[in-house]
Amino acid sequence: MTDPRPAVPARRLDASMSLLIEASTNPLDAGYAEAAARRAHPHARTRRGPAAVALVAVLAVVVGLGTVWAARELRAPEPEVLQARTALQSEIEDRRDAAQALAQRNAELAAEVEALSAEALAGGGTAVLEALAAQGAAVGTVAVGGPGLAVTLSDSARAAAGDEQFADERVQDLDLQIVANGLWEAGAEAIAINGQRLTAVSAIRSAGQAILVDLVPLVGPYRVEAVGDPAALETGLARTAAASHLALLTSTYGIGVGTSRADALELPASPVPTLRYATPIGEAVVAPGGLDVSGSVQSPGESS
Repeated sequence: MTDPRPAVPARRLDASMSLLIEASTNPLDAGYAEAAARRAHPHARTRRGPAAVALVAVLAVVVGLGTVWAARELRAPEPEVLQARTALQSEIEDRRDAAQALAQRNAELAAEVEALSAEALAGGGTAVLEALAAQGAAVGTVAVGGPGLAVTLSDSARAAAGDEQFADERVQDLDLQIVANGLWEAGAEAIAINGQRLTAVSAIRSAGQAILVDLVPLVGPYRVEAVGDPAALETGLARTAAASHLALLTSTYGIGVGTSRADALELPASPVPTLRYATPIGEAVVAPGGLDVSGSVQSPGESS
């Protein structure tokens, strides 16, 4: 009786040594063998047929055209992006023109109010007008002019180029605060930064990368102008902590710092602040217009 199962082929005695056999029979990879053959016969060249050469040329042209097309598509902005950018630029220009018109109108109204105030107080005599002018200059509600000192701060060249890696090399609000305080300490009679007059209630702050003076954004370079004796201001500023701070800005951060004397500076007036939470106490003194001028300012938490 025959065995229905298929016959099992006899197993080779060296079947478990196939890896060693392969390593001993073909010690080099096919690529190594080809490189060795080329070194052995350097003048032997592999010829390519015309079809292979044509195929390579066609592929090179196709790849080149695809690369050019992709580059143009990536560089060309979308029509929607261009339209949105144009609308945004137009709106920015319109708002800027409106802001400039409002600022000019505000200056005209301030001059008109000052003229009307001088006319109304003309009956009080010259001494009253001079006292009001001196107080207005001190609090910043009256434009002043005269000799003084100007300190200019500008971003470093790398920061001005827009490299965010050097954001620390931009002028900060703290720098302007230190310079303004140093000029006050040196004896300045009035100070303005890029045409924005500083008063007792002015604030120099930052919003993102913009510096605000009384909520008005400024653009560098920042020119801090102080009215007073130029020589005394320059000498006094050198004796304050602001001088060492300016030297640090120049040596460490590359921020441009310039100081110059000026024979004639024109500092505009600051808008008259609106007092809030003020309640008269004691005996009231009523001014001719019916305004109660006696009293003291209360804090927001106090009650009348």
